[in-house]
Amino acid sequence: MCGITGFIDWRRNLTEFPVILESMTETLIDRGPDASGTWISQHCALGHRRLSVIDPENGAQPMIRRFGDHLYTIVYNGEIYNALELGKELEARGHQFRTTCDTEVLLLAYIEWGIDCLAKLNGIFAFAVWNDTNQSLFLARDRLGVKPLFYALHHEIFLFGSEPKSILAHPEFPVEVDAEGLAEIFAIGPARTPGHGIYRHMHELKPGHYMIYDQSGLSVRNYWQLVSKPHADNVEQTSERIYQILKDTAERQLISDVPIGTLLSGGLDSSALTSFAANHFREAGRGILHTFSVDYADNDKHFKANTFQPNSDAPWIERMTSYLGTHHHDIKFDTPELVESLRTAVYARDTPGMADVDGSLYLFCREIKKHCTVAVSGEAADEIFGGYPWFYRQEALSAQTFPWSLSLDARVDLLSPDLTSHIQPHAYVNQRYQEAIDEVPHLDGETADQRQMRQMSYLNITRFMPTLLDRKDRMSMAVGLEVRVPFCDHRLVEYVWNIPWEIKSSGDREKGILRKALKGVLPEDVLMRKKSPYPKTHNPNYLAAVREEVYEIINDSSSPLLPFINRDKILALAKSDAPQFNLPWFGQLMNGPQMFAYLIQIDTWLRGYKVSIK
Repeated sequence: MCGITGFIDWRRNLTEFPVILESMTETLIDRGPDASGTWISQHCALGHRRLSVIDPENGAQPMIRRFGDHLYTIVYNGEIYNALELGKELEARGHQFRTTCDTEVLLLAYIEWGIDCLAKLNGIFAFAVWNDTNQSLFLARDRLGVKPLFYALHHEIFLFGSEPKSILAHPEFPVEVDAEGLAEIFAIGPARTPGHGIYRHMHELKPGHYMIYDQSGLSVRNYWQLVSKPHADNVEQTSERIYQILKDTAERQLISDVPIGTLLSGGLDSSALTSFAANHFREAGRGILHTFSVDYADNDKHFKANTFQPNSDAPWIERMTSYLGTHHHDIKFDTPELVESLRTAVYARDTPGMADVDGSLYLFCREIKKHCTVAVSGEAADEIFGGYPWFYRQEALSAQTFPWSLSLDARVDLLSPDLTSHIQPHAYVNQRYQEAIDEVPHLDGETADQRQMRQMSYLNITRFMPTLLDRKDRMSMAVGLEVRVPFCDHRLVEYVWNIPWEIKSSGDREKGILRKALKGVLPEDVLMRKKSPYPKTHNPNYLAAVREEVYEIINDSSSPLLPFINRDKILALAKSDAPQFNLPWFGQLMNGPQMFAYLIQIDTWLRGYKVSIK
């Protein structure tokens, strides 16, 4: 895992401006703490920061190879999990390898097959290949968007980077946000619209897309998308197929030349991946698997069960670590660390994010990094298999909006009239929702109920899942930790996408078909455990701390947040004596404390990045 960046300028000889490239590259040092590399030609500059995972001694980037009359240079971020098979196929076609790293496999695959190489890749990636002979740049991103890639075309300069910060480091790129960017921040929230870069002139290369930039201009195309087709397998065949794919991808993603562990909450998804990993470690003689969990100081005293979080993780984690015999690390944080991490998370993401859910993950990954360089996580299972409560609530299914936007009225009520008038939050969310619904690949002959469930699945996979993948990538890579997500294997996603809902929910349980597929892999009680989300702090000290910070912000006349909020209403909330309150800010994900934390993040972002509003 690494960080990549670069720019193209046809008007200048870029060999005279190495400092610009070095500055852009150094912004990504956290993503790649192990090594740095740059390459500059007359019109193209490429930068790379490396986190060594495979073949640490070799595989330096940018990597250059000549093939015939063409000279190719690649910068790449990701992991190709079928690199071994592809390498053998390329050797059979006459290619010779100088390293054992997947970077060389990827570059030679592009040289051999061009754009068609993308269909052959199993992995997570964002990469750029410059053809110096025909003066063109090819960029691509993995199918589900696990690895990020942003780009901009501004004042005849094309820029790209793993994170917005690398593009913002170019001296000719302005740090500006217009009405659309503000609508993403204040109306859409952390579930950013695919392709949107928040900053004016900046875009995200969408998952499953590639682009070509040369002197004729910019061309963007998709190479992968969800395709709807009849599902022919019965329940038994379906569960067996899921087991086979998941086991294969879980084991593929354990390849590493550096220490690797798993995140373990005691829930279905992380327990399954940990079980596959622990068994593989034993069979391969790789020693004892390290596992990691996160919690908060005094959570055991303050936790209260509710519908969304029915029980705490601790006893379930102990159940799984005892069952599998792993070396477990129970990591806890206290309120001051969590509050401080809100600001750190903004700089990791380059925008406001998921408040303390981001910050705590940053702290968690920072501790994991002390023991491992690679970790495996259960992200995406709920989106793919239908695990969230909104898959089962009719008011969410029939709401004609994103299920995480059901509380939009309450959020808009906290915005200033000027901002509301400027961004038109309801119209903006409705537009983005309709765009998403129009994309859904429906199947002829679907019933109304089947059509409704396919729409909900599509919204979760293409709109909500990227939010969590962004979070996972940005918070983990901010501490130089690579996190892999086996549930995002495209073979699994393609297969599960077409499983009818009545099979997905087998046994009248959320993710019922996954539970059936994992019989024998997990203890029965863990297999049947009700879903519980990523843990949050329940300590009232946290509410008090973020409430006090918001109070200070809104009483600071220099705060850039003030023009965007209804100060009187937020002040009333900040002064409230209520020990806890529920005020939805981002669907079910944010209550009162999270709303305060999000406002702190917006203020931090506006100040720290010196954002100019257009």
